[in-house]
Amino acid sequence: MSEKLALALPLALLSTTLVNLAYLREHSAASSLPALSLRRPVHSLALLLGDRSWLVGFAMEGGGFVLYAAALALAPLALVQSVAAGGIGLLAFLTVRFGGGHLSGRRLFGVLVSMLGLVALAVSLAEGAPEGHSGSTLGVLVWLGGTAALAAAVLLVGRRLLGVAVSDAIAGGLFFSIGDISTKLATQGGVRVAFAVTLIAGYVLGTSLLQLGYQAGSALTVAGLATLLTNLMPILAATFVLEEPVPTGALGALRVLAFVAVTVGAVLLARPDSKPAVAPASGTAPAGASADA
Repeated sequence: MSEKLALALPLALLSTTLVNLAYLREHSAASSLPALSLRRPVHSLALLLGDRSWLVGFAMEGGGFVLYAAALALAPLALVQSVAAGGIGLLAFLTVRFGGGHLSGRRLFGVLVSMLGLVALAVSLAEGAPEGHSGSTLGVLVWLGGTAALAAAVLLVGRRLLGVAVSDAIAGGLFFSIGDISTKLATQGGVRVAFAVTLIAGYVLGTSLLQLGYQAGSALTVAGLATLLTNLMPILAATFVLEEPVPTGALGALRVLAFVAVTVGAVLLARPDSKPAVAPASGTAPAGASADA
């Protein structure tokens, strides 16, 4: 393993640890605030900024992003995202450790699969991991635009079908993936520094939707679903758009198995244990949820 990879992977692990701790703190703070709404962004932002606990969580998330960006400057996008995807197992552990309760058999299996995926990923790095060809800027723009359109569609139709928590988590994760891919592109320098615009837009929208989702669902469901898509989409983009190479032979098969394992583990962990509650016929929003969010 190269010196860059040897430094990048611990940075990615520290990043996902800090971010998942931040998610728990943000969930605890946001779920106790008055209803937040995208239709009242200034009011909602004032509520969040006025809560010291939420501010600490947001600062922790910012610190995690700095570590993440440093890891991306040293290693391919797919590898860094795979480590981050395995972090959902950490989120599950922290949820039980600090929130009480226990994990279902499905989620325990998800933790195991995610951890095995990370082990497989580590073994597959025996011969290093060369960077990709960066892909065409047009292809990247099409991918980011399609992701944004999908997130908008989820917000338009998903809340009635999936519930506020799940739809906001999915859309938030998609927007976060735009921010993550843009971060990798911005670290390449040159004209691609302009992707800082989509980086900011993706993270602002993703963070906003997560706070709304926190008021309607559990931390593991909302942050878990968001984390799944935040990592799955960049892994796919790295392979098909940025053309990051996969090793040949046994190590290549192990790398693919690792990507699949961390993704399957994230799905098992993030999927809600029960269907979202149906809103009362009178139209009254459930406690903590915003009817006009």
